Amino acid sequence: MLSLPANVRAALWMLGAVFGFISMALAGRQLTGLHDTFEIMLWRSVVGILTVLIAARIAGTWHKIRMRNMGLHLVRNLSHFTGQNLWFAALAMIPLAQLFAMEFSYPLWVALAAPFVLGEAMTRHKAMAVVLGFIGILIVTQPWAAGGLELGTLLAIGCAFGFAGSALATKRLTTRASLTEIMFWLSVMQAVFGLICAGFDGNIALPSLQSLPYLVIVGLAGLLGHSCMTRAFILAPASVCAPVDFLRLPLVAILGWALYGEAITLPIVMGGAVILLANWININAGRRRAIVQA
Repeated sequence: MLSLPANVRAALWMLGAVFGFISMALAGRQLTGLHDTFEIMLWRSVVGILTVLIAARIAGTWHKIRMRNMGLHLVRNLSHFTGQNLWFAALAMIPLAQLFAMEFSYPLWVALAAPFVLGEAMTRHKAMAVVLGFIGILIVTQPWAAGGLELGTLLAIGCAFGFAGSALATKRLTTRASLTEIMFWLSVMQAVFGLICAGFDGNIALPSLQSLPYLVIVGLAGLLGHSCMTRAFILAPASVCAPVDFLRLPLVAILGWALYGEAITLPIVMGGAVILLANWININAGRRRAIVQA
């Protein structure tokens, strides 16, 4: 694998990320009714802490875990904790394809917020991508249909906002902290958040023989997905990595149909395609800007 071109290695890492995120979704669906979302986040984070510590010990990166940038870590992990909880809640309410289509809208919210948070320019192409992405969301959610927006759909939209906030903070963190430090505080802080929220009612369900395997898969698959994606983006630009990541949407639609009998409806297909097109325009806009600046 080391002799392969960087773009090919990046694509292989992205396939690992796709596998990780889809595995997390399928395991999370199996936890419905066994644990609430806060408990899932708590036990997932416990698995994450143990995994990060073991990996840091093996890789010799233990010394890179430091107590710095804690305010930025806090903002990043609060945003991610909120988004991930909403994601797990929506997972039990709406088809997998619809959830993933909504999740893929988060880069567009990042593009919309970046001029205010990161000082990046809002170009014509980025504005076009945001508008097109919003149209795609309307096609998927169909708020004009009978019954309007369902709770699961609203939660999925909310999770995209949470992931956008996390992405903005992560963009700042990656210039100041190592991957080991980011993943360590991600797991530790979200374990604390999960413990507080899950224990608010005085009742935290311990892992059972039925739920433990799925909790472990959720924890490991989440770390695998984020780690593989980070490594891919180190090797190649977003224009190479994103098309592989987009495979998640058709793959999860097929799995939702095969495993849970979820219908692959025309609005989800069309709206998902429009959202992916908007992301592609946004990615190309960033690449063109980088070429001009170079």
